[in-house]
Amino acid sequence: MTRHLKTVAGFVSGSPFTEPQVRWWIFNSGTNGLADAGAIVRIGRRIYIDEDGFNRWLDEQNNQTRAAA
Repeated sequence: MTRHLKTVAGFVSGSPFTEPQVRWWIFNSGTNGLADAGAIVRIGRRIYIDEDGFNRWLDEQNNQTRAAA
């Protein structure tokens, strides 16, 4: 299984999200579902974003918004 891991800075450089925004999501990953989606990989003090897991989480957020409307 190949994982597409990026550092937070590397991840935001190619995305429409800001670094503080992504770090806030990481800080709250236990309650917002980001950790459950497998988007966060912690190795020591380093934090990596799994792009596939993040995209799954983003799709879930989008689907929840649509269902609530």
